[in-house]
Amino acid sequence: MELNKNNAVIVAHPDDETLWCGGEILMHTNDHWFVASLCRINDPDRAPKFRKVLANYKADGVMGDLDDGPEQVPLKPKEVEDAILDLLPQKNYDLIITHSPFGEYTRHLRHEEVGNAVIYLWHKQKISTNALWLFAYEDGTKAYHPRAIEEADFCKKLPLKIWLEKYRIITEIYGFEKSGFEAKTTPEKEAFWQFKNAETALKWLDIKQTRENSLTHNL
Repeated sequence: MELNKNNAVIVAHPDDETLWCGGEILMHTNDHWFVASLCRINDPDRAPKFRKVLANYKADGVMGDLDDGPEQVPLKPKEVEDAILDLLPQKNYDLIITHSPFGEYTRHLRHEEVGNAVIYLWHKQKISTNALWLFAYEDGTKAYHPRAIEEADFCKKLPLKIWLEKYRIITEIYGFEKSGFEAKTTPEKEAFWQFKNAETALKWLDIKQTRENSLTHNL
């Protein structure tokens, strides 16, 4: 019999946990989930909704206060890493799920910074996990709403009942308009890049960054 797992979801904003891995949470309700959102603790709209979402998931969680201004000024890596360490109630998990260092759409620095920070914290042994999953979505450089990357390590269409509950959380609890970005984005498929050790994750990151930089240079 599989033991219940102790999992953490580390995201930039309240709603990211639902958009990008809400199905995974809903399909594993016997696991313990802790959700850390690094931004918006003082948001009078989003903060109370985040707490309601956690209650809906029967999950624990906390919010932080990283700058999330519209100008998207880059943050120092140490600031993001320290914020993560301050928010996590413990440092050892069976599974950590977080952003890709390349984001889920074009583009949001906080998503990218959080993904990078988690990989480096794992590599520096400041957090530990049996597995790290990074969200695997892309938007064709704004050509369409974010969608699951089919060739990711894991990509699966959600059961209809699970997707409908995920959509309900986005539209009814978070209150996003059905005609808006979040509701239209809510993926029917969830996808992840999966890693069993920090060395492999860091090597993957280096290879992807080199490839991205090469493509950008050649444009």
